[in-house]
Amino acid sequence: MLANRYIRTDFTSQEDFEQNYVLNIPERFNFAYDIVDEYARLEPDKPAMIWTNVEGEERRFTFRDMSIRSNQAANFFRSLGLRKGDPVMLVLKRRYEYWFCALALMKLGCVIIPATAQLVKKDVVYRCEAASIRAIVTVYLDEVCRHMEEARPECSTLRHLITLGDRDGWLNLTAGMDAQPEAFEKPDELPENDDILMMYFTSGTTGMPKMAAHSYTYPLAQIATAAYWHNVNDSSLHIAVADTGWAKAGWGKIYGQWICGACLFVYDFDRFVATDMLRMLEKYKVTSFCAPPTVYRFMLNEDISQYDLSALQWANTAGEPLNPEVYNQFLRLTGISIHEGFGQSETTPLLMTSKWMEPRMGSTGRPSPAYDIDLVDKDGNPVEDGIEGEIVVRLDKGHPAGLFLGYYRDKEKTDEAFHGGVYHTGDMAWRDVDGYYFFIGRSDDVIKSSGYRIGPFEVESALIEHPAVLECAITAVPHPVRGQVVKATIVLARGYSPSDALIKELQDHVKRTTAPYKYPRIVEFVDELPKTLSGKIQRVKIRQEDEAKG
Repeated sequence: MLANRYIRTDFTSQEDFEQNYVLNIPERFNFAYDIVDEYARLEPDKPAMIWTNVEGEERRFTFRDMSIRSNQAANFFRSLGLRKGDPVMLVLKRRYEYWFCALALMKLGCVIIPATAQLVKKDVVYRCEAASIRAIVTVYLDEVCRHMEEARPECSTLRHLITLGDRDGWLNLTAGMDAQPEAFEKPDELPENDDILMMYFTSGTTGMPKMAAHSYTYPLAQIATAAYWHNVNDSSLHIAVADTGWAKAGWGKIYGQWICGACLFVYDFDRFVATDMLRMLEKYKVTSFCAPPTVYRFMLNEDISQYDLSALQWANTAGEPLNPEVYNQFLRLTGISIHEGFGQSETTPLLMTSKWMEPRMGSTGRPSPAYDIDLVDKDGNPVEDGIEGEIVVRLDKGHPAGLFLGYYRDKEKTDEAFHGGVYHTGDMAWRDVDGYYFFIGRSDDVIKSSGYRIGPFEVESALIEHPAVLECAITAVPHPVRGQVVKATIVLARGYSPSDALIKELQDHVKRTTAPYKYPRIVEFVDELPKTLSGKIQRVKIRQEDEAKG
């Protein structure tokens, strides 16, 4: 693995890891040249990716393949006039062409903007104008292409639409790459470490998405993710189920994993089917797996014992609280503990249950030594163990790799996040005496009722244990005496119908599962919950609807 050029890979314990972790950052680090092309030089036949899809197609790529195809893509983009600093949006889902294009854009010094295929016209226009996007590369799906075509007249900087097939008014990526030479001449001007590598449009629960800008050192920060949280190495075959349009793909589908020498397993699907995923894990003998808790829940609804998962050695989760029942069932059926983590689009994992740690129920782990993390009160003072505080990253020792540079073209939002010598995550947690952090929720989502502070995730986790609950969201409703009371907005599982008896049953279930004062005094059943494009529940919309109803 190339990781040992940038970090120590011989830590022997959590204490050793936390006390001695240092990231070596060379000048002008470029992931495409320094990792992918370097593997292609040293071990050209080293496996880089196994790709398959629901139709059963399969492609295998070595690092030499990745180097050559990214060179051809870079030559193609250069022929279109794209150069250092030009933003390019990639809407490629789990297609292997995403990796060709992302590497090519790094070689040119362009700015990568990953995006979801769920964008409609207004979303495309907003992103193009906000980021001055010069080109868009998409999957070859009629609905996706139509949204881009409808947006194009209102996108003042957009010059090229590129897709994976022949379509009127579009350039064909595959044909364009095939026509280019396999060698690529580096530009005279390469990016500096502080230049923008990529921008994520954050799926915030309020307002329009912000652009979190990451530097060229971002891939190096993901080594800690891959080596110490995903626990991958040269012999690993790793899958993270995230779509390339989301920040979780940066955590698990490219940077740290390749630096550590792992081979990526990419399963290309549109609709998640648990049995299909289990078949893929069995067929390809995947060794490490990362997915949100929802995916684990769906898989546990199937008969896992029917699948040979003996090759699987490691499992991770992030994105929402891990329900104890899911953890315990998965451990019982596979012998594997799920290691939880927490971070944001603006960061790499801030908290992680590393490979040396025993998972602790309800905890997202301890602070990653890649950051100087603390819990503070509303005045910015550190809080003691057991006391709720905001998770912050201290900056007095410098701006760590992996922490975003700021919100692009939004000084006001950037200043709100960076002040007082720290980066404010806006996320609340408490810490136990062993240094494990327990996530509570976004600061705006914490409920204050009769002197108690109630985090929505704990109540949601309790409700999800009940078989009647498919999904739920916990919010606050104003109350003249208590200040606020807990409300549960619930999507019922198949076979259950709303009733007063079911409400009482769910309330009693929460009282038994967690502290009784946290139970939802108001329960509403709905067909679906309001969500962002990335699937995050928009509790603010539920609160706004409740206010409108009075």
